[in-house]
Amino acid sequence: MELCTQTVATDEFIISRRAGNHHPTAWGDHFLVYADLPVANEEEEKKHEDLKEEVRKMLVMTPSKSLQKLDLINTIQRLGVAYHFEHEIEESLSYMYTHYQEWISEFDGNDLHAISLCFRLLRQQGYYVSCDAFRRLTNDQGNFKKELVNNVHGMLSLYEAAQYRVHGEVILDEALNFTITQLKLILPKLSDSQLAQQVNDALKFSIKDGIVRVETRKYISFYHENEVLLNFAKLDFNILQKLHKKELCEITRWWKELEIVKSLPYIRDKVAEAYFWSLSVYFEPQYSVARKLLTKIVYIITIIDDTYDIYGTLDELTLFTETIERWNIDASEQLPLYMKIIYLNLLDVYNEIEKELANENKSFLVNYSIKEIKKMTRAYFQEAKWYHEKKVPTMEKYMKNGIITGGLLLLASTFWLGIGKIATKDAFDWMATEPSILVAGSLIGRLLNDLKSHEEEQKRGDVAKAVECYMNEYNVTKEEAYMKIRNMIENYWNVLNEEYLKLTGVIPRVLLMSIVNFTRAVEFLYKDEDAFTCSKNNLKDVISVMLIDPII
Repeated sequence: MELCTQTVATDEFIISRRAGNHHPTAWGDHFLVYADLPVANEEEEKKHEDLKEEVRKMLVMTPSKSLQKLDLINTIQRLGVAYHFEHEIEESLSYMYTHYQEWISEFDGNDLHAISLCFRLLRQQGYYVSCDAFRRLTNDQGNFKKELVNNVHGMLSLYEAAQYRVHGEVILDEALNFTITQLKLILPKLSDSQLAQQVNDALKFSIKDGIVRVETRKYISFYHENEVLLNFAKLDFNILQKLHKKELCEITRWWKELEIVKSLPYIRDKVAEAYFWSLSVYFEPQYSVARKLLTKIVYIITIIDDTYDIYGTLDELTLFTETIERWNIDASEQLPLYMKIIYLNLLDVYNEIEKELANENKSFLVNYSIKEIKKMTRAYFQEAKWYHEKKVPTMEKYMKNGIITGGLLLLASTFWLGIGKIATKDAFDWMATEPSILVAGSLIGRLLNDLKSHEEEQKRGDVAKAVECYMNEYNVTKEEAYMKIRNMIENYWNVLNEEYLKLTGVIPRVLLMSIVNFTRAVEFLYKDEDAFTCSKNNLKDVISVMLIDPII
């Protein structure tokens, strides 16, 4: 991204503004063509229902205390159709949890896949089970047995199980290091191309980091063991994809009518990418309205972020922050025209959310999100002040502010609004206390963003990010700062895993999973680059596969 400086003349003086030289949208009007696309015809609906019933019977009839049951649940989850069988899966895993010690003890000590899969599925579901079972896979010196490396499938399962470790589980820390090292050594020698692809994908995006729909599309491409399951997964994917196309068509039409890019040429034009992020949080059909509303909020927040980061003067940003605090349409009169456009569109989106919630007598819950957006703009303003005052904050100050700028507190208070009756006032009250799981997820997002975008941002002129703050405070090299920040991210993932296990049964799992899924999306989008900003590259291909190309 090149630095682009805009000079704006006013009646009294000339303002020189920074602006990121962002590329135009990669999509244009493409998604408008899906306005009249039918989601499913009568024949497809019948076939879908028949196949679903076959899979349900398969799931119910497979013996509860068996590896076959675990493998089937794992396959159903990875094929992206588990949302149809939530009750059956919960019943099976609850039974497995109750009989966990008894079941594990029946396995041969070297049954690496069975032990690892059982552990992972239960932890994914929110059941805390001990990691002691993995000690049977070690020798007298406490090291993992050498012969385990001959079982590539089992090694992959152990690697995936270790992703769900929490603090203090040394054996799982060792399992992770052991499997990463060995799988990297094994990978070039694998003759099975599909297994090699699985191992390669898993090392790049571990199972805790993967976006459900992206991972589903990959898994469908090489799965071939059960024709009924595969046919159901393909049909389900295509039906859902058509629904998602229609949603993005509606969002694109809204965005075109705003003509906001013409008024604000400095912003990132990221409607399809914002929708992709919302889809990563929840893809199921019942959350259609929620996805559309969340996409609009993500898009508006992106515009606000760009305004604070690079375009607004400190005086204008002071005014804008005060206007958002007032939160009424009359307050917009004092704003410059470009800020008035942003502010009025922000109010419009929140009015739309209120109308949607009024049907359930829950419109008062929107106030939780409004409170968070006020906190967000105050945090953005703090960053702007640091930049204009040429200050590099301490890591402590930067991280405290980063809890807010990481975005999860605001977005969680938004994506819960459309999730239905299960998101109660009590749940929102809990969220407002800034619980550890939300703080951890938000800081993962903040730090990952900083690692991948800080160099470009420093070139154009921006506030010091985590890397610069750490280098400045501790007088270390960039590489040392990178290593420290990656360790911090890993630590926050452990916190997130730990809190998820503690909270399951206290907070509805669907609400917790939306937090986990948001954090996974951040991992995905900032793995190799700032893909959200530079979406001409890898993300464009992913969106094409997810939202344009059906499975043949």
